[in-house]
Amino acid sequence: MTSSASDIRSVIVGTGGYLPAEVLDNDAVAQRYGLDTSDEWIVERTGIRQRHLAAAGETTGDMGAAAAREALAQAGIDVSEVDAIIVATATPDSAFPSTAARVQAKLGVTRGFAFDISAACTGFVYALSVADSMLRAGQARCALVIGSEVFTRLLDWTDRSTCVLFGDGAGAVVMRAVPTDTAEGRGVLSCHLHADGTHGDILSVDPASRMVRMTGREVFRHAVSKLASVVDEALAANGLDKADVSWLVPHQANQRIIDAMGRKLGLPPERVVTTVGRHANTSAASIPLALAEATRDGRIKPGELVLMEAIGGGLTWGAALARF
Repeated sequence: MTSSASDIRSVIVGTGGYLPAEVLDNDAVAQRYGLDTSDEWIVERTGIRQRHLAAAGETTGDMGAAAAREALAQAGIDVSEVDAIIVATATPDSAFPSTAARVQAKLGVTRGFAFDISAACTGFVYALSVADSMLRAGQARCALVIGSEVFTRLLDWTDRSTCVLFGDGAGAVVMRAVPTDTAEGRGVLSCHLHADGTHGDILSVDPASRMVRMTGREVFRHAVSKLASVVDEALAANGLDKADVSWLVPHQANQRIIDAMGRKLGLPPERVVTTVGRHANTSAASIPLALAEATRDGRIKPGELVLMEAIGGGLTWGAALARF
């Protein structure tokens, strides 16, 4: 499914991120939970060195609101202008009200609409696509798109194959509807979404234990092939070549997958935004967290073409191209 162009562009005008205060490195994870693992073993297989853990009582909504405040401040936009909030999360605060509605209340937004999207690690790309479509259709003028997760609360801390992979955090972007003739080429060019429920069991939350279960080798195999395909799809849809991509901002699941995608695009490592070593896999929060870091430190500059891609439980996968 691909969003189409119109006389309106949805432009990313601000980014923000939030990470909980507690940091747990690999050695601390092994010691705290009595795992037969080591920093060397984890880093070699995943690239992960540490992760952040939400504090007791710290919610998905709390973190999402914090990331949103930073994004709004960077954009210089008051909460009174926000008329849409979309939160991508696999760890909502409650079945209802939605985490997005809770974020709306925390921010003091008094108009518009708010809802959640569940697409696991691909959630931010899905949410970005929905916001892009709604802004182009005139259903909103200023949207907050947030990925926020407390994934460590879904982990079996006795299972070293999964518990070392994930962390908590939130990222957000502010998107505005801008007439195409004044956007100067900026904005979301297209989004490309896919799902295949026949592979859902290779990465899921067990309904009985409510813990993450994963068949790592199968996930890796699907990740490399499906991400390569959707990246080609996104470039072809816009008549672009790999050489046109300024930055790859991938879902931060595994350093090996990130490296493989960088090689496919012919991008040197310094043109791939990588946070997995410090954040671990923050699911739907990983892409907006990486965007926030790379815009805050000045790496991503106005006019540059950014490719985002992700794969997650469902299976779901997707890619988005945006010019900043």
